[in-house]
Parts: sequence; structure tokens; C-alpha cells
Amino acid sequence: MKHQPLFIFCSLIFSAALFAQSDPAKTAHALNAKERSSTMSQPTTLGLSQIGQISVNVHDLERAAAFYRDTLGMKHLFTVPKMVFFDCNGIRLMLGLPEKPEFDHPSSVIYFKVDNIQDAFAKLSKRSVKFEGEPHLIAKLQTHDLWMAFFHDSENNLLALMSEVARN
Repeated sequence: MKHQPLFIFCSLIFSAALFAQSDPAKTAHALNAKERSSTMSQPTTLGLSQIGQISVNVHDLERAAAFYRDTLGMKHLFTVPKMVFFDCNGIRLMLGLPEKPEFDHPSSVIYFKVDNIQDAFAKLSKRSVKFEGEPHLIAKLQTHDLWMAFFHDSENNLLALMSEVARN
């Protein structure tokens, strides 16, 4: 039965209510049974809502660290063997050498949110960032327009700028 834990929980509550009307000792026993049941059957829903760290594979750690620190202007947090960590507005970005061949793959596309995409594009272009093209409109949404511009890091991972431009 798909909803069996909920059914058991509701049955225990109903039983506890009935016992409460008749015998306090039975009520305590029923509530203890409910507690045991709730610890044995974990909730079936989980809502992940915050990213704590993103990992990006690199092959030349020093070159990649310089790109993210000097070119993109990220705050360096710390360095340990084979890994460098940066702060990206509260999300930790880890640059790391792949531990095994099966972990050696390009990263997912990371979209960096900026207020003014044209300004960010111009500044990063002056720092020798090679973009795939000019910032372009992706979608006209109800309250804003979504703009993006794509580029590669020093390790050839695809990255992007994104900007949500409010409509007048």
C-alpha cells in the first residue's frame, strides 16, 4: 500500500484518542507505540533547497585558480592538495583534479547571475574571456527578460552569464 506509513500513523493517533477517554495508562502505551512507529518509518519526501558547493573538474589547477580568481574576480577561500575553493556569494566553488578517470568529464554549465549583462560582458571581454557570442535574449517572461552569454574557462568548461532584466 502506497500510503501505509500515513495510515499506520493515523490509526495510532485515532487509537490514542480512544484510549485517552478510557484509561491514562493505555494512552501512554499508545503514544509510545506512535513514537516507535515514527522513528522506524522515515518521511518519504525530501526537499533539497540550498546548494552548498559546486565542483568543477580542472586539469591545470594553478591555471584554473588564476582564471577564477584574477579573471572572474572570485574570492579565494582556501587551497588544499589537488583542490582550490572560492566563494561565489555564499556558494562554495571547488576546482579539483579528477580523482579517477571515470570522474574526468566537463562540468555542468554554471550560470553566473549578474545585474547588467552588457557591462559584465564588456569587463570580462577586456580580461581576455572569449565568449561564444554577444549577450542575447533567451526569453521574454511576464515581468522580465532573460539574457545570457556563454564562455569557456581556462579548462574549456562551459560557463554563462545570465541577467534577468526587468520590464518597464
